[in-house]
Amino acid sequence: MKKSLYVVILLILIGLFVRLPPFLFARDSGPLQSIGVIHPEPGFQNIGFDEALYRSYVTSLDATGLASYPDLAERYVADQTRLPAAILPPTRFLYIFLGYLWHSLTGQEALQSLKVISSIFSMLLLIVSTVFAIRAGGVRIGTAVCALVAFAPTQVHMSQHALVDGVFAFWAVTSLWLLWENLQRPNDWRFLVPFGGCLALLVLTKENAFFAYMALCAVLAVCFWQKYGQITRMLLATMIIGPLVGVLILVSLCGSLGTTIHIYQLLVSKASVLPYAIATGDGPWHRYLIDLMIVSPIVLILALGALFLIRPADKVPIYLITFVAASYVLMANVRYGMNLRYANMWDMPLRFLSGFCLTNISDRFGNASRWLFPSMVALLCLFEWNQYLVFFVHHNLYELVTAGLLRAIQVLK
Repeated sequence: MKKSLYVVILLILIGLFVRLPPFLFARDSGPLQSIGVIHPEPGFQNIGFDEALYRSYVTSLDATGLASYPDLAERYVADQTRLPAAILPPTRFLYIFLGYLWHSLTGQEALQSLKVISSIFSMLLLIVSTVFAIRAGGVRIGTAVCALVAFAPTQVHMSQHALVDGVFAFWAVTSLWLLWENLQRPNDWRFLVPFGGCLALLVLTKENAFFAYMALCAVLAVCFWQKYGQITRMLLATMIIGPLVGVLILVSLCGSLGTTIHIYQLLVSKASVLPYAIATGDGPWHRYLIDLMIVSPIVLILALGALFLIRPADKVPIYLITFVAASYVLMANVRYGMNLRYANMWDMPLRFLSGFCLTNISDRFGNASRWLFPSMVALLCLFEWNQYLVFFVHHNLYELVTAGLLRAIQVLK
């Protein structure tokens, strides 16, 4: 057990290192420039469209203060009404506010502050994924999940850019973990209160909270059927009160319920006519499977293989599969709204299922599984790390759309 703990700590430290913001290693002024030669610098060094908008929100807050947030929301409505296509809404409050808070406390430039927030939440997601996997699946699978999440290509990519999706994935996975804890330990306030808080913060992070929340509801429905946990009135109340608190805070920040609804109506209507979204965000229902197969093919194959190995007693894999499947069905039906960035919240469940599959494979070899299982996990980590280098270091990808992914692996020239 002690040896496993040391391995987990080492893996987490490696995962934290590769998630450090790239500007810390700048040759001229970076505080860690002496070790920057071993840190993978992303190939994309420009400012992305989304990043520029998030920076403008932070800059606006810095100039006018948090009390002016309703004015920011009204200004968005006026601008979005005039513009022909969608821009990011200020309802993604938590990410904007944390960037503003870091900027105010440290004096770092707005974009750098946002990148720090992305980096921190990617680190937190690695830790939460590890704790969740160990508590739900045991030390063996938990260590494998820690290793695989540490080197997950899209996880590292999200940590290097001012994008909200990694932050959202943290709250989604944390909510998934805390729901599991509440199902196993009913009416325990140590898990009920944080769970409600996570749901509220999920709403304050991104509008994709709807997909994650509905997937959590699907998990409860399957739990009621499969009996892998106890559903209590307090848990159901928490699942209602938590998101409601988030909505009330959001309405207060926007100034009124009408403004909040108008923001979402404009976002939905204008996003459907955005030329970039039309060109890159559409496809068949299996679009996400195609993108995942390009970026992390072995992980996806193993996760799909786990579906054929699950027995009724394997409650954790069933729990995770339900979450992924339910959210997948919803997300794959959003017209012009598919992007692998949105699938960040599936990275931990898919890697848990991969570890589950590898465990079953290695156990077929008897005593050899003691070295076979960690060897397979290590080789898979090396492959995943190479995938990150291919897509995000050597081929300078920023957006995770199918055409760019195929060009990176030279299927498209």
